[in-house]
Amino acid sequence: MHKGEVLPNADTRVESPRDRRIAIPDGDRQYHIGLGPGDLAEYILLPGDQDRTTRIAARFDTIEMEHRHREFASATGTFRGLRVSVVSTGIGTDNVEIVLAEVLAITERPTFVRVGSCGALQPEMDLGDLTITTGAVRLESTTSYFVHDGFPAVAHHEATLALIEAAEALGHRYHVGLTATAPGFFGAQGRPIPQLPIRYPDLAEDMARQRVMNFEMEASALLVLATLARCRAGVVCAVYANRTTGQFIDGSAKDAAEAACVETGLESLLVMARMDAQKHAAGTDRWRPSLWSSDTTPRYP
Repeated sequence: MHKGEVLPNADTRVESPRDRRIAIPDGDRQYHIGLGPGDLAEYILLPGDQDRTTRIAARFDTIEMEHRHREFASATGTFRGLRVSVVSTGIGTDNVEIVLAEVLAITERPTFVRVGSCGALQPEMDLGDLTITTGAVRLESTTSYFVHDGFPAVAHHEATLALIEAAEALGHRYHVGLTATAPGFFGAQGRPIPQLPIRYPDLAEDMARQRVMNFEMEASALLVLATLARCRAGVVCAVYANRTTGQFIDGSAKDAAEAACVETGLESLLVMARMDAQKHAAGTDRWRPSLWSSDTTPRYP
């Protein structure tokens, strides 16, 4: 969907700035993220942690904008010649909904890559590995306010392929598969809480039996909302916890895992920019493997 297009079932009354059912401030700047048109690039990384935004921006070649409002930290600059942005979402699908809605209001047709952390559910996965999500189990309820319960949360194929290509190029160990997006960290992921009863103590084992590779708390909202907006979205996470062994990452190993995740996310944006250039040259809006060129010279649209 391009700027100005309206979905058939969209409520066009929200086009009026006087419609007070939605929180629209005076002027162009969005209510929660505090950004306006032109502040963000069309290629965007989405970490959860606002402090991770600063560490990601430190990898940029140039920085044109840095901003914080509430828990939402943002930066825009260039990375190896490509204009890119990073916006933190905070924890949870409810925060992702806020960020996506406001980013979509001030961009044309953005590409999103979540760079986060997760808990591994399969025994072959090690701390520090990367996970690339093909789809997400919607254990949360945020997306139910947009789509039917059976609606799938699916990563865009170009984003998935770009993340695989990036992880391979950088030499990072990774796994590809299904993610479960939970609405919380403790009971919502089947973690025991001494002071509280939990309803599904075997949830992690159930997900593992169904070949789900990891737990996290944001992916399904990003994938569903990006699909509805006709945007690309992908998810790469670093394994911080292993639910089968009870191990949790810390220290320098945690820093290295975060760095691998961020590097892969940034590299995937470059890959998708190359895909876009190849689509443009071929006169198509769908990338396919036969368009790929061995020429590694970046050519951005």
